[in-house]
Amino acid sequence: MNRRAIAAEALGGAMLSATVIGSGIMAERLAGGNAAIALLGNTLATAAMLFVLVTMLAPVSGAHLNPAVTLVLRLRGRVRTDAAIAYAGAQLAGCVLGAWIAHLMFDLPILQLSERMRGGPGQLAGEAVATFGLVLTILGTARLRPGSISAGVALYIAAAYWFTSSTGFANPAITIARSFSNSFAGIAPAGVPGFLAAQLAGAVAAWLVGGVLFPDRREDRS
Repeated sequence: MNRRAIAAEALGGAMLSATVIGSGIMAERLAGGNAAIALLGNTLATAAMLFVLVTMLAPVSGAHLNPAVTLVLRLRGRVRTDAAIAYAGAQLAGCVLGAWIAHLMFDLPILQLSERMRGGPGQLAGEAVATFGLVLTILGTARLRPGSISAGVALYIAAAYWFTSSTGFANPAITIARSFSNSFAGIAPAGVPGFLAAQLAGAVAAWLVGGVLFPDRREDRS
């Protein structure tokens, strides 16, 4: 098993989580109560960091940074089961660490739980759509425009923050980490299982659709 790849996934998860949560805290403090401005600041920081992380870590680990992505790549036979489990564990550990780092930077209690309620059919549908689109973006760009993966992921998440009702978490590890932050980006623990189920459904749907639209080269007979 590639230890460098696992370390890269953990580091990437930590940096992404610290960005999502930290920029949410900063944006809320500076927005003067304007939620739209706060969300815009959160969006721009997250998209920028995603572009950097995918560009930097793709040659080391593939820059999955997301258990839903790792799951789909396992289903497509691109990752072994043991590696996929190690990746997911590293992603989760890194994301939780990133939440704590964000709290430390902003002089907040490091250990906390979110009280921000998120859920309901609309938001769960939003999470399924957000994850579906993210995974399909990765499958499509990796198959047809591999040099555009960084931009594709960053731009898709920037859009998903605004066009989905859930603000596009689209990442089980980030979702769990956000439950440990009672901040702008947080989600109450009670809402996590529903979000995870919706993300899994969206990822599996993208795997099925991606298999038709973007088959592996060994499957493409056209």
